[in-house]
Amino acid sequence: MWEVLVKKEDVIASSALFRGIDEKQLPALAEIAESRSFRKGEVIFFEADPCIGFYLVVEGKVKIYKLSPAGKEHILHIFTNGEPFGEVPVFHGQPFPANAMALSDIELLFFPRASFVRLVEKNPSLALNMLGLLSLRLRAFVRQIENLSLKELPSRLAQYLLYLSEEQNNRQFVELEISKGQLASLLGTIPETLSRVFAKLSDRQLIRVSGKTIHILDREGLELSE
Repeated sequence: MWEVLVKKEDVIASSALFRGIDEKQLPALAEIAESRSFRKGEVIFFEADPCIGFYLVVEGKVKIYKLSPAGKEHILHIFTNGEPFGEVPVFHGQPFPANAMALSDIELLFFPRASFVRLVEKNPSLALNMLGLLSLRLRAFVRQIENLSLKELPSRLAQYLLYLSEEQNNRQFVELEISKGQLASLLGTIPETLSRVFAKLSDRQLIRVSGKTIHILDREGLELSE
């Protein structure tokens, strides 16, 4: 039991959500966190399910998505190790606004809403961390809406590759952590069109594609890509 709690504390401490909080708060967070596992393709929660808590990815990948009335899927975000998801409705108690599915076999920590809110009431620094995270999520959402509504697909793809480059701390190449079909959904297009845009950027010698590895040949050109 002690080793399990220590491992939970390590995972919690490494998450951006809890970065900077007093180390004395880690045991209380680890105490309420529940370990949960899901298989690839398993739904974690559906849109409109009651929000009874939120999750932190220990290992694996999760997609957040919505379905149109016709059943077309649109991916809103992909979360991976150390990232929380499902936290937006925690304080107002509304249902989940989208679906969540495991893109791989995954290990999660689940924080029950009632227990977490009690901790926040006792520790204002947790509330500040949550506000900071929600602010970043709002900015990312606004940027996504801007990209989908105002920018053409080559620019959307270029911006995504530059974003991955920053996330992976590598200016020379990035690794796609999702399939090109899932990337197409994330960028609001279809796989065939996305493949043509990859080819277009390659022909312009902005990138070189090697499977899921995308080599960035001309960073400035990508930044200016239309």
